[in-house]
Amino acid sequence: MAQSKIEPVQASVPSPRPRATGFEYVFPALRGVQAGREYYVTMCPLRLIPRLFVFDEEELPPEMRAQRSLNKARVPEIARYLVENPESYVFSALTASVNTAVQFEPFDTSDGPGDRVGKLVVPMSAKFVINDGQHRRAAIQQALADRPELGDESISVVLFLDINLNRCQQMFADLNRYAIRPSRSISVLYDHRDEMSAITRLVVMRSPFLADLTDMETSNLAARSRKLFTLSGLYHANKALLEGVEVGSLERRVDIASRYWELVAEQFPDWRQVREREVSAGEIRRDFIHSHGIVLHALGKIGNSLVLVSLNSASWTRSLRKLRTIDWHRSNTALWEGRALLGGKVSKTAVNVLLTTAAVRTKLGLPLPPEEQQADEMFSMGEK
Repeated sequence: MAQSKIEPVQASVPSPRPRATGFEYVFPALRGVQAGREYYVTMCPLRLIPRLFVFDEEELPPEMRAQRSLNKARVPEIARYLVENPESYVFSALTASVNTAVQFEPFDTSDGPGDRVGKLVVPMSAKFVINDGQHRRAAIQQALADRPELGDESISVVLFLDINLNRCQQMFADLNRYAIRPSRSISVLYDHRDEMSAITRLVVMRSPFLADLTDMETSNLAARSRKLFTLSGLYHANKALLEGVEVGSLERRVDIASRYWELVAEQFPDWRQVREREVSAGEIRRDFIHSHGIVLHALGKIGNSLVLVSLNSASWTRSLRKLRTIDWHRSNTALWEGRALLGGKVSKTAVNVLLTTAAVRTKLGLPLPPEEQQADEMFSMGEK
């Protein structure tokens, strides 16, 4: 199909139903069938998306709406992605329904595959309802204010016909029924825009130890997994480790993180035993907390304090050696319950990260930053 365009033209072909206006939209389109119903796939310039697909933001009860209410906090993030990546962004198709009769004019009227390609004629009086993609539609509108030139680009739209409220609601439920958000680990693995994702991938891939014991796809390790760490856990740990560390190149940041985690690993003989198959990873994760994401995050925050003071790794070693003296057993509830554990289960809320970091930092003989000091004092008061 040639470059897509949508144009208002005066009606010149008899329509199957009376129209409220003599003007129409003409879309280049492909015709298909699902569940015995015709539907159409077309391309629409971004500049027309906000005008054609008007999102009804009236305060209606959920049972009277065709989709979830717009989460306005998500829109700026999606719009920023579009504005900051004009040469590499990817948007999936919008799914919408139209509430009136349409006319499909095939380019080839013979009985064959060619009759599926043609023009879709829609009255201008038609109402379009978005069944999937309202946040993308709102983000497109916001992005066009910053980059009007994006208006000439296009997005695919899947159009269904003559849809009532019940059918629209069912479509929304069906479209989202099996949607599964990718794991944080695989997002880090595949994200080539985020610098911290790149740093974390390089740190893992350059370390035979981490490469062997890190799950690159899942963020929740199965009981029988032979991995100790997740890529997402190391991502958050590296983000904490390198916060505010200005050393120039990405390579230098990778070197710092690689050296730091190498020194940390030396303080945990259990990790080495897992790699050498002397003990299973499942046993270590079950009995100890030191390979869990919350402790990695805490170690990243502690490492950040060490790195900001000195880039000389020899000075880090003196503090990190004391990690060997800590009782990391999950059964050590006197130390970990309420900090890294809640009811015996590992909990990684922001407060738990602060409390765990404060506990480890205290054991290492390091001063607590104000935020950790405050969290630790409140925790101690609550225990009394």
